[in-house]
Amino acid sequence: MAMTRKRRRIILIGIGAGFVLAASLLVGVGMRDSIVFFFSPSEIAERAPGPEQRVRVGGLVVEGSVSRQDDGSVAFTVTDGAMEQRIAFPGILPDLFREGQGIIAEGRLQSGGLFVAEEVLAKHDEKYMPKEIADTLKTEGHFKPEYGADAPQAAGEAAADADG
Repeated sequence: MAMTRKRRRIILIGIGAGFVLAASLLVGVGMRDSIVFFFSPSEIAERAPGPEQRVRVGGLVVEGSVSRQDDGSVAFTVTDGAMEQRIAFPGILPDLFREGQGIIAEGRLQSGGLFVAEEVLAKHDEKYMPKEIADTLKTEGHFKPEYGADAPQAAGEAAADADG
């Protein structure tokens, strides 16, 4: 029995849809491991991510909280004005890392509540602060004008300003 044009077209469309679905699944599975969510200390207290989930936590380094551990790591506390999060970092801190300044740490939250960072990023100048941290500080009444209220909060906003 010969295949009609209509039947052949339906089969080709089905095969094409199958390939698109398979490609979408492969991309989704591949991206799942590279997605890293941002949490403020308050959000970690509300809905703590599991120890298997890699996340970013950010805030201002609490004055007097930085301490060197016996194993060579550094421990410090960050705050968003409402809550604080203790962070341990086994590496070398960036040159711009200071108490009272904004940082973002990427790593995992351990079962005891300690955040173990694999990377620490310090803000690159006095006018930059991640939007999530600035919003939380404004909400809690701890935002100071020297944190950069007039400056673009992210690279996307800077690009939008340049286009505008």
